[in-house]
Amino acid sequence: MTYPLRLALGPVILPVHLLLEMLAYTIGYRLYQHLRARFHDRISDEHRLWIFVGCAAGALLGSRVLGLLEHPALLLHPPGGWPYYLTNKTIVGGLLGGLVGVELTKKRLGVTASSGDLMVFPILLAMCIGRLGCHFSGLEDGTFGTATTLPWGTNFGDGVARHPTNLYEITWLLLLGTALWLTERRQPLPDGWRFRWFMVGYLVFRLLVEFIKPTPAPSGWGLTAIQWACVMGLGYYIWLWYYSSKQNKVRNNFIIHGN
Repeated sequence: MTYPLRLALGPVILPVHLLLEMLAYTIGYRLYQHLRARFHDRISDEHRLWIFVGCAAGALLGSRVLGLLEHPALLLHPPGGWPYYLTNKTIVGGLLGGLVGVELTKKRLGVTASSGDLMVFPILLAMCIGRLGCHFSGLEDGTFGTATTLPWGTNFGDGVARHPTNLYEITWLLLLGTALWLTERRQPLPDGWRFRWFMVGYLVFRLLVEFIKPTPAPSGWGLTAIQWACVMGLGYYIWLWYYSSKQNKVRNNFIIHGN
């Protein structure tokens, strides 16, 4: 296969990455609709709509900000001018920004039920399709890995065998989705924990895979901006786990002593 992959429709060259990205949104949303119709949703249609708005706003802002922080030296002198500020984006920033947007919206609406559990499998499917588009884009997408001598190293067009990090990510997402599905076949997870385990699994993967990507850590940072975002996200979920465990312990003690 030659990278980047081009699809020609007569004289028109179709952007494979954009097509797969649109397909990811479409199929992911259709799966979400299917799951919401099949399983009882404790959140009303109106509240769901506002939560989607909060999620989209947070994801857009988080994705752009973290994407720009990947290369802080370019902020004052952006290559290509001001459009540079609108083109950089990253999934980690989108997920964390979307999380903040959702939680703020839910607090405003007074919604306490999990809104993320229903979205996990649609998100996993959409991310797999989107990352396939990133892989087919080769060097143009900027998500490739560093050089490697491993037998599955991929030449994206510059003659260098590189880690196909997008394929690694797709494999990890499929394993993560399978693990969640098998776990819940044995016993349903508590409300909200499907989304929490998805986020923890993805953040751990991105924290590690960034070490085999050519994006250098800014001087004095130690880690890249994406890795620091992963660390902060994981720290939040560790705190959430500790807080939930503490609350459950207090609740159980109250029930025991109350009886």
